[in-house]
Amino acid sequence: MADIAAPGARARSRSWWSGIGQGRHVLGLLFLLPAAVFLLLFLTYPLGLGVWLGFTDTRIGRDGVFVGLENYELLWIDSVFWLAVFNTLLYTTGASILKFGLGLWLALLLNQHLPFKAFFRAVVLLPWVVPTVLSAIAFWWIFDAQFSILSWALIKLGLIDQNINFLGDSTNARASVIAANVWRGIPFVAISLLAGLQTIPPSLHEAATLDGASGWQRFRYITLPMLSPIIAVVMTFSVLFTFTDFQLIYVLTRGGPLNATHLMATLSFQRAIPGGQLGEGAAIAVAMIPFLLAAILFSYFGLQRRKWQQGGGD
Repeated sequence: MADIAAPGARARSRSWWSGIGQGRHVLGLLFLLPAAVFLLLFLTYPLGLGVWLGFTDTRIGRDGVFVGLENYELLWIDSVFWLAVFNTLLYTTGASILKFGLGLWLALLLNQHLPFKAFFRAVVLLPWVVPTVLSAIAFWWIFDAQFSILSWALIKLGLIDQNINFLGDSTNARASVIAANVWRGIPFVAISLLAGLQTIPPSLHEAATLDGASGWQRFRYITLPMLSPIIAVVMTFSVLFTFTDFQLIYVLTRGGPLNATHLMATLSFQRAIPGGQLGEGAAIAVAMIPFLLAAILFSYFGLQRRKWQQGGGD
């Protein structure tokens, strides 16, 4: 009887494994399981802990108690918090627009038939490859009030007669950190959009040229629509990276002068770690989530591939 039952068990085992092999969705879930466990441990748990701390008065060195919405009520009347919100929105909007415009122009330029094109593409990547802290230190020297190489060059050209206080003036400091972020972020946008440009069939441009279309018309009706899905992905990541920027601001200004460059990320760190108020710092970090979700939804619904681009009606 055992000899008879054994082949049946082996057959059932083979059928179960073959069922998994044929079920592509089940097999895909099995492959995703390690990544899901990793995200659960290192993303979901810290996020949940941060949300919980935002509802407590936890401080460094002592456990907190549940205080409900008290931290958020304090933030609602905190002028420094609202200044950080304004700075974050200004920083993200200004830097993202500049990175997109300059990155798109650079991608279009690199997509042309230029000599040493491979070399120039490699050079463009350098700002993205350099560690953020190292590039921030370089900009800190460039923007130094006394030894700024930029002020020295402008004085030698006769454009100014004294050094510019880049990081000591509120307006100049905001413009300076945006310029540093744009310099660092352009390569990501340019190379990503260049990859998208490489997927557009040249025959479309050739046919449009034969029909008498100008360069602007080819860009408006061929390049831009075909590139819109790539733009949606690239700008989503660009906005997320810029909105949550910490290292560049912390090294350059630490939020100064007079909180003029404090972002929500840097203010959250300042309140939580140096200030010791973990609950309030966590509340500021949680307050960033609606803005990030809004940016993702705008990208998904506003910049995603239209139905008419997929061959359907719109």
